[in-house]
Amino acid sequence: GTFMHGPTFMGNPLACAVSAASINLLLSTPWEKRINAIEKQLKRELSPCSELKNVADVRVLGGIGVVELKEPVNMERITKEFITRRVWIRPFGKLVYVMPPYIIEPPDLSRLTSAIVEVIQTGALK
Repeated sequence: GTFMHGPTFMGNPLACAVSAASINLLLSTPWEKRINAIEKQLKRELSPCSELKNVADVRVLGGIGVVELKEPVNMERITKEFITRRVWIRPFGKLVYVMPPYIIEPPDLSRLTSAIVEVIQTGALK
């Protein structure tokens, strides 16, 4: 009476080895310091969005920055706007978010956050 289902790579020896190596690499670096720096920068650089009429909320948790809009975005249009700014940011519904790698450098993160703020300010969402 139980529906048994597992992910495609569940128990795959290669996937498990890669996961273990990735965790060991993460734990051998100052990851907490990096995430704290990313979080502070995301909060600082996304905060201007909270003043915009079309923004419902701006939130940051660790290495995740989210700008929640009041209305869903036009995916085709907003994606083109980000590409013209030479960044790849893919919103979801009403959320424009980034989850950068923990090794991102501050100028690269600023490039992402600046693009988000610019695109939302210009209203190129619908």
